[in-house]
Amino acid sequence: MNGIIGKKLGMTSIFNEAGQQIACTLVEAGPCVVTQVKDEETDGYYALQLGFEEAKAKNTSQPMAGHFEKAGTSPKRKLIEFRDTDLNKAIGDTVTVEDVFEEGDVVHAIGRTKGKGFQGVVKRHNFRGVGDATHGQHNRQRAPGSIGQASYPAQVSKGMRMAGRMGGTRVKVKNLKIVKVFPEKNLLVVSGAIPGHKGSTIIIEKK
Repeated sequence: MNGIIGKKLGMTSIFNEAGQQIACTLVEAGPCVVTQVKDEETDGYYALQLGFEEAKAKNTSQPMAGHFEKAGTSPKRKLIEFRDTDLNKAIGDTVTVEDVFEEGDVVHAIGRTKGKGFQGVVKRHNFRGVGDATHGQHNRQRAPGSIGQASYPAQVSKGMRMAGRMGGTRVKVKNLKIVKVFPEKNLLVVSGAIPGHKGSTIIIEKK
């Protein structure tokens, strides 16, 4: 598995050779720096730890500052480890888009969805209200309704769909296709939508 760390820039659409319009996501992928190389002798497996996006030195702890100094690079904001990679890179090397991907590759995208805060059951679970009408109740269309049972078992079942925090979860979207690669700009054009807001960190893994 090969992968790279990137940043979501937004969405656009392109036309393919058949004239079909395809919704796409623009990702600024890399360049990333190899901050650590793990091998089977010392760690039990082979992996590359990549660092992405500059971080302020004042916001970096002393242990992490030493870690980046050993790699010969400036502090990075995001560190991700990629196992089972066939990239032959040494510590301090740079990984770019063209090292990992090419047009037509099928990839998985990992991101954190937009946080929606505390939401009710209509938005969170697609409830439709009380028969789509009030039926004489005052301001009850968006209420969840009864959640309990009778005197036996006298409890609310686990997994009951209720109001609560929505979004802000780690989501992996599988089997997306790389439509275009712009190595000079470190850009990937990926078909479909990728979770996260503009500017959020994205992980792109080759299938």
